[in-house]
Amino acid sequence: MRTLEAGAGEPLVLLHPFPLDAGYWAPQLAAPPDGWHLLAPDFRGFGRDAAADAAVASLDDYARDTLDLLDARGIVRAVIAGVSMGGYVAFAMLRLAPERVRGLVLANTRMDADPPDGLAKRRAMLELIAREGSAGVARDMPPLLGARTMRERPEMVERVRAMVAAAPAEGMAAAVQAMMARPDSTDTLAAFSGPTLIVSGTDDLLTPPGLQEAMARVRPRALHETIEQAGHLASLEQPEAFNAALLRFLHTL
Repeated sequence: MRTLEAGAGEPLVLLHPFPLDAGYWAPQLAAPPDGWHLLAPDFRGFGRDAAADAAVASLDDYARDTLDLLDARGIVRAVIAGVSMGGYVAFAMLRLAPERVRGLVLANTRMDADPPDGLAKRRAMLELIAREGSAGVARDMPPLLGARTMRERPEMVERVRAMVAAAPAEGMAAAVQAMMARPDSTDTLAAFSGPTLIVSGTDDLLTPPGLQEAMARVRPRALHETIEQAGHLASLEQPEAFNAALLRFLHTL
């Protein structure tokens, strides 16, 4: 399990979105907050060491892998930060071992299970992966980036497209199936009593801000930050704004 690391101090685990890998977190790893040790693992089936990985059966497998990482490092509790699918894995960790989660960051994600239209889109992606592999997904990339990023930052678009194309098709397909089967996590979030940060991107088409507003209603004491001119990958598109929001949250712990 390749794990990218930066900084020293209290553990902060960064869980990457689909269909990218731990390299997604480069802007955060380049500027670790003082007093924090950042750990960004590749989920099983993703990253450069994925060829020999066994396929996951559910998001719980990613969660157990992350808990095993904490055990291997002797980490009892950590702040868990997840973007998109990484947020789904954070919910799975809360179901399996809530006592291990000191604080929670949920960015560009949702707490409900896939609605019917979402399931239909995932089935279409599975068909695309079966036909054309990762290259097909990269070509027909879902709206991961905000409209302004797509319009004005071609280098960012190509960077993300290259990351998608590099994702192993087998790991990508297993992840899609795991996300399709995920449960509703509303009660899981409501039961968590630790500090929580919820992050939205104003231009997020995959998980629009209303979905994070719904999470904030479930956790009314949570901090809710909105990143302007950011799509589904707010921490990559607007890293300075995201890092500032993360630092404000960490200062409350």
